[in-house]
Amino acid sequence: MKKYFAVLLVLLASLPCTALAAASDKPRVRMITNLGVIEITLDAKRAPGTVKNFMNYVKSGFYTGTIFHRVIPGFMIQGGGFRPGMDEKAHGAAIRNEADNGLKNLADTIAMARTPDPHSAAAQFFINTADNPALDFRDKTDAGWGYCVFGRVTKGMDVVHRIEHVPTHGVGPFQDVPVKDVVIQKVELIKTGK
Repeated sequence: MKKYFAVLLVLLASLPCTALAAASDKPRVRMITNLGVIEITLDAKRAPGTVKNFMNYVKSGFYTGTIFHRVIPGFMIQGGGFRPGMDEKAHGAAIRNEADNGLKNLADTIAMARTPDPHSAAAQFFINTADNPALDFRDKTDAGWGYCVFGRVTKGMDVVHRIEHVPTHGVGPFQDVPVKDVVIQKVELIKTGK
C-alpha cells in the first residue's frame, strides 16, 4: 500500500510541472494599441527561438510606443520597428528563421517580418489578415524559406481588421503607412489564470 501511495504522490507532484510546461509552451501576450486590444497565444514548442526573441522584446518594453507602419487590406498589418514619424528603432541581432516548423501563414497568425535575407528577422512582426500561402516555407533556399509563424491572435481580430482598414499614404520611400499613427502602447505577458 505504501508503494502505491508513494507512486501516487510522485504523479501528483509532477502535475503542476506538466501544467507549467504546457503554459510555457503557449505563452499569451496582450498588445494594447490606440485602436483596441489584441491577445496573442505564442507557440514556443514549434518556434522556440522566435518566441524567446519576441518575449525578450516584450519583457524589455521595446514595443511600447512603436507603430503599425505598414497596413495592406486583404494581406497583413506590420509593426514593431518604427516610432511615429517613421523613426526606425534600433533592435537586437537577427535570428534564425524557423519557418520550417510546419505552421502556416493563415489569417489571424503572427509571423516575423524580415528583409530578403531569410535569416534577418529581429523585432518586426506582422499579423496575417488573410491566408497567405505564398509566405509559407517551401524549401531552404533564399526564395523558399518563407516567413516564420510563431503564434495566433486569440482575441481582438476585430481590432486587427480595424487597423487593416485605416487610410494609408506614402511617407518618403515607405508605402502603405497609416495616415494617423496606430500606436502600440504596450505589449505584456498575460499571467496564467487571468
